[in-house]
Formats: sequence, C-alpha cells, structure tokens
Amino acid sequence: MMVRRKQVIILAPCTLCIGCSRAPSISVVGSFFPVWMLCLLIGTVLTFVARILLVRSRLETEVGPLALFYPSLLTLCACLLWLIFFR
Repeated sequence: MMVRRKQVIILAPCTLCIGCSRAPSISVVGSFFPVWMLCLLIGTVLTFVARILLVRSRLETEVGPLALFYPSLLTLCACLLWLIFFR
C-alpha cells in the first residue's frame, strides 16, 4: 500500500506536464524561442504605432486613463497575434 501511494505522489505531477511537451517555438538565428515572446514584441511595436497615430490625430486625450488603455491595447494586440498566427 505504501509503495502504491509513493508511485501516485511521484506520477501525479507528471500528468500535469503532458500538455507542455509540444510548446510552439520559432527559430531565431538558430535559437528557439517561444512564440508568445514574438507576439509580445510585435504587440509592443503595434501599441507604439497606435500611440503615434493617436497623438498625431490629437485623439489621445479622448481614450480615457492612459495607464489602463495602453497595457490593455498591448494585451489585445499580443493575444490577437497569437490567435491569428499560432492557434
């Protein structure tokens, strides 16, 4: 009975890691990176582009609290990129 309990304790965490075995990754100069890093980087660039467009069109004052708007926009861009290209 004791051996069985030890086996369950050892193998239970392993079943939680089964879904992580095929993490999507991309090759950047020979080194593999998770694609979420790429989506975050491109999402950051898109957020800066959106800020530039909002400032040029004088609409940045209309979007509400900027401390909430830009992180939300970054999250939206990164998640949409993930869904469009890697899901």
